[in-house]
Amino acid sequence: MQLARGFLGRTVDLTIDRPYGSAHPVHGFRYLANYGFVPSTLAPDGDELDAYYLGKPEPMDTASGTCVAIIHRIDDDDDKLVVIPTGTAPPDDDAIASAVEFQEIAGRYRILR
Repeated sequence: MQLARGFLGRTVDLTIDRPYGSAHPVHGFRYLANYGFVPSTLAPDGDELDAYYLGKPEPMDTASGTCVAIIHRIDDDDDKLVVIPTGTAPPDDDAIASAVEFQEIAGRYRILR
């Protein structure tokens, strides 16, 4: 969680490897937000630090915005950043939960700010 906390409030550049509307390669669900990672980071799970980009509902290859929250999974060390377009109002916790419910299971994570 230390790595993720360092991004709160900062501008973050993302590579989107699972664009809005794409299907998960194993589980088949559709991404209802752009989902990607922060290049050149190494999260505790061994991959780059993941992020949800809560911007326009259209597929993107890259994104840049402000990290306003962290999805902290209770059962594993795979935290996710929540990034929004810079200059937009931060969503409340209910809006974040609604935006990530296609992948995150209620009760298995906390939203940290």
